[in-house]
Amino acid sequence: MNNAPLIFDVHLDLSMNALEWNRDLRLPLTEIRRRELGLQDLRDRTRGVVCLPEMRRGRIGLCVATQIGRYVHRFNKLPGWNSAEQAWAHTQGQLAWYREMEAAGELVQISNRAGLENHLKLWRDPSSTPSAIGYILSLEGADSLHTVVHLERAFGYGLRAIGPAHYGPGTYAHGTDDAGGLPPRGRELLQEMERLGIILDATHLCEESFWDALKVFKGHVWSSHTNCRPLADWNRQFTDDQMRALIERGAVMGVALDAIMLVSGWTHKRSRPEDFQLKLDRVVDHIDRICQLAGNARHVGIGTDLDGGYGTEQLPMDLDSIADLQKLGPLLAARGYTPADIEGIFSGNFLNFLRNAWK
Repeated sequence: MNNAPLIFDVHLDLSMNALEWNRDLRLPLTEIRRRELGLQDLRDRTRGVVCLPEMRRGRIGLCVATQIGRYVHRFNKLPGWNSAEQAWAHTQGQLAWYREMEAAGELVQISNRAGLENHLKLWRDPSSTPSAIGYILSLEGADSLHTVVHLERAFGYGLRAIGPAHYGPGTYAHGTDDAGGLPPRGRELLQEMERLGIILDATHLCEESFWDALKVFKGHVWSSHTNCRPLADWNRQFTDDQMRALIERGAVMGVALDAIMLVSGWTHKRSRPEDFQLKLDRVVDHIDRICQLAGNARHVGIGTDLDGGYGTEQLPMDLDSIADLQKLGPLLAARGYTPADIEGIFSGNFLNFLRNAWK
């Protein structure tokens, strides 16, 4: 796939897979799956689709890679750490894994515009065969940042985007399957993020916190992995009004590939892709809806969330590896999208967003 277009995937939980799923992402996908034969601790064992060799094969040369460490307050029944200090320490272990992958030449951190342009030059040079995949560090759920000093420390080691909430109630915002506006600490966090130039990731914010955040935060906003609620009826997705508001702010939205985010009526742990005849063409439906709302193809990209706690049991049937993202190109072309549109959706829209945010 050396001549295939570059793909920028703006949401991958790489460190989570490495440290919590115990996957050596340097190995071929077949080997990762083979090592999980017989394991039953997680539903997606032997069904993962992400590894660094497959990212290279599919020309996913750049990604937004996450840290995640949930602090669960008393009476919160979600899984997580019992103190913010433990959650912070957990994210630092994830950071250590990224640093090890950098030392091994597998990854390279991108934290400014010069680094971004240099990395793109390598991946777009037909005479070059780059091995290091670029990653931009993001934090999914901000509970681990329990003081302003920790936010500044995180910015210092390269954190460039933050989603204030994940699932349920959080320290700074209310997330998926929850309700409520931003608490005072959430407003303070957004003000500090704006001062430092950190991108606000609106993904996972419940509706009240979403609208509060857009009022408080005047910096750059994106959504790394959220789909369209009219096509997949769950509060995890955005309404048309929310998507219009993001478009007005110049945001780009990454479309995710989780089945429960693609179709209505999916029952967690019971439904199968075959029940819906779910294929990648459904991903294009979500891309197309965002484009129709925007009146152009400049506000949508790819934020797969692949291997984000699920595998092929919860994915379109025609995707067996992250490299299969290249199949979206012909599907988009069949819907009338031009080569320039497809290039924008694959990488250009989020790249232009970063160029603007980091100028």
